[in-house]
Amino acid sequence: MDLLDKLNWRYATKAMNGQAVPQEKIDNIIEAASLAPTSSGLQPFEIVVITNQEVKDQIRAVAWNQSVVSDCSHLFVFAAWDTYTAERINKSFDLVNEVRGFTNEGWENYRQMLLDGYLPRPAEENFAHAARQAYIAFSMAIMAAAFQEVDCTPMEGFDANGVDEILGLSEKGLRSCVLLPVGYRNANEDWLVNLPKVRKPKSDLVITVE
Repeated sequence: MDLLDKLNWRYATKAMNGQAVPQEKIDNIIEAASLAPTSSGLQPFEIVVITNQEVKDQIRAVAWNQSVVSDCSHLFVFAAWDTYTAERINKSFDLVNEVRGFTNEGWENYRQMLLDGYLPRPAEENFAHAARQAYIAFSMAIMAAAFQEVDCTPMEGFDANGVDEILGLSEKGLRSCVLLPVGYRNANEDWLVNLPKVRKPKSDLVITVE
């Protein structure tokens, strides 16, 4: 399968060369992330795409000084909703009604069920749920990058509060949860580039229930 070939090609790039990724490929990565399935279709996150070098350098300083943050072409920051609100849930449901051109009693009952279930919950619990949805889109972005032979580096090694402050995310009701520098590998500087991919055997990965 072409997809599996590309996933075997990809790895967590440790050094990038600063070369720009064509906008068409960036748009494809964003579109793939947008198409990711999320709980109740709420898409409770936003994706900040950074090309500004000064901002990338600032984030590198709160990301363990990892060079890929400043040497990448585009830095994706996946930022989840800090909580669920009636406004956010209603906006998502209203969009579905607008696009599909009709209302549905069952769908409206489901809307109310989410409002009744999510709004009383602690904000931290809601953020944790939203962040898990962001990770689904994050994985789709990684696959879309690999399919186009664009390198990327999944990163949790950063000070989320620092990133939030740099990008003003709190004011938007968002919290950063994962970074994805996107670009092209610097094979001369990347110690990982030629090492074989290591994954545990399927016997240790898959539990089959028959």
